[in-house]
Amino acid sequence: MQTKMEEAIVLYSTPEHLNSLTCLALFIAKRYPSISVVLLCTASPPPLPAAPSLTFRHLPTPSLPPSATYNPLELFFEAPRLNNPNFRQALAEIAGKSNIRAIVLDFFCSYAFEVGERLSIPTYFCNTTSAFGLCALLYWPTVHEITGGEFGDAVEIPGCPVIPTTNLPDVIRFPQSLSYKHMIDTAINIQKSAGVIINTVYALELRALEALENNLCTPNLQTPPVYTMGPLIDVDYVEKNAAVECLRWLDSQPSKSVILLCFGRRGEFSAEQLREMAVGLENSGYGFIWAVRNPDLEAVLPEGFLERTGGRGLVLKSWAPQMEVLRHRSVGGFVTHCGQSSMLEAVWFGVPMICWPLYAEQKMNRIFMVEEMKVALAVELGPEGFVTAAELEERVRELMESRRGKEIRRRVADFKVAAGAAVREGGSAVVALDKFMMAVTRV
Repeated sequence: MQTKMEEAIVLYSTPEHLNSLTCLALFIAKRYPSISVVLLCTASPPPLPAAPSLTFRHLPTPSLPPSATYNPLELFFEAPRLNNPNFRQALAEIAGKSNIRAIVLDFFCSYAFEVGERLSIPTYFCNTTSAFGLCALLYWPTVHEITGGEFGDAVEIPGCPVIPTTNLPDVIRFPQSLSYKHMIDTAINIQKSAGVIINTVYALELRALEALENNLCTPNLQTPPVYTMGPLIDVDYVEKNAAVECLRWLDSQPSKSVILLCFGRRGEFSAEQLREMAVGLENSGYGFIWAVRNPDLEAVLPEGFLERTGGRGLVLKSWAPQMEVLRHRSVGGFVTHCGQSSMLEAVWFGVPMICWPLYAEQKMNRIFMVEEMKVALAVELGPEGFVTAAELEERVRELMESRRGKEIRRRVADFKVAAGAAVREGGSAVVALDKFMMAVTRV
């Protein structure tokens, strides 16, 4: 008698978005334990809790052409494209014992779409940025067609506020670049896909989601189904190697009195900017925990700064256990680079934000967070993105003391409730997952 093959869903991630795709894999595996979930990546899996039906498969890293020179963003797209043979081989091996019902691609793995298409496997995308960001991506081929690459001072995108051209990601400001081609190709592939999973909370981005649902971002085309499964963060995970010192230090601080400054893996600043930040924090009068990511604090910070602020400030040389800090009762604000995961973590724990974008789509995210979601204030960026001490001090005081800051705090508290409800039975993320699984298992 022939043994019935197990049903499987394959997720394919780049190292850049592995944490989010792992959270998605866990979300599926825990709610649908009878479905095998296979997560593919060229990186090692992050140390997240396991689920019996979830397996991780390591893909070889592709060899780059000897003469190729790619910038980091180009490489995010090029490496998976060059890895299509290994991806195809992995699918063949998985298909040997499983019936692959669907493939879910990190959008950086866009060129793997042709593999799924050729194998007639329903292929979805996981958009790890916001619904607003997805509106911009899907609409961009139309923008290009209308403008011919001459974008003017601002761009109007359905479902989004007006976006000044200077706030667009560099990748879509230069139509002659390889990165621009990758983004256009990705938008077209997403338009042809079986659907898109978005890492967002439905209540956060109603305007953008309505634009997507009403086909406003794909003129003359049917927008693929959109599934809002956020927040894709593992809120149950506790950093095993968390800096106990910083958490103990927070225990000694008054409730909602401390500002966290943390800027992600690439959040590095010049010595001049670090000194300016230090002056702003000292002058604000508020407590702070600051991940500087520089081992030589004495050389880059103002003389005597650590001694003067020792009672109310803690400076970390490398990293901060961000979620552990955000969940602490003493934290009352978060200065962030506007990454989607960081924003969702802050919302999950009800922490209002100050936006300090650094790269990629973060300036655009700042507009969404400040003008649409209204969960944050924004620092004013000077030439080369420089922020003065006076500006940082003023924004910290505004967040902690002003009527506007109080309103932002209220909105974040409301969205905290919405985020918690999203992942409970009947919530938006659970409903979206159930709809996705119904579509997948009916194939």
